[in-house]
Amino acid sequence: MTERIWEYQPRSGYDLGIDLVGFKVEATDGHIGKIDKQSDEVGSAHIVVDIGMWIFGKHVLLPAGTVTRIDQAEETVYLNRTKDQIKDAPEFEQAKYSGDASYLEHFARYYGQPHM
Repeated sequence: MTERIWEYQPRSGYDLGIDLVGFKVEATDGHIGKIDKQSDEVGSAHIVVDIGMWIFGKHVLLPAGTVTRIDQAEETVYLNRTKDQIKDAPEFEQAKYSGDASYLEHFARYYGQPHM
């Protein structure tokens, strides 16, 4: 079965319209950063995480499918990736991102799937 990386998992607790910006982010092995941006675009939903506490100013894009659980009360998002997998992800560059699918292709490849 193919993982749908650009959609939130049905049991993640995500509700359309929830603002995740500012939520803490937990990898499978601990805290990794905070959500800086999010997109709910159908077919390319994702979050952008500021992992600056380890690498000054680095932001990584994580497809919505990497989110396993959202705890709204604790303002925490849990992912199905390790800290190393997140730190090794391609850096998100706002200047190159225009909302088009072609920019998301290299992120899809990193996470092991074609974008579409």
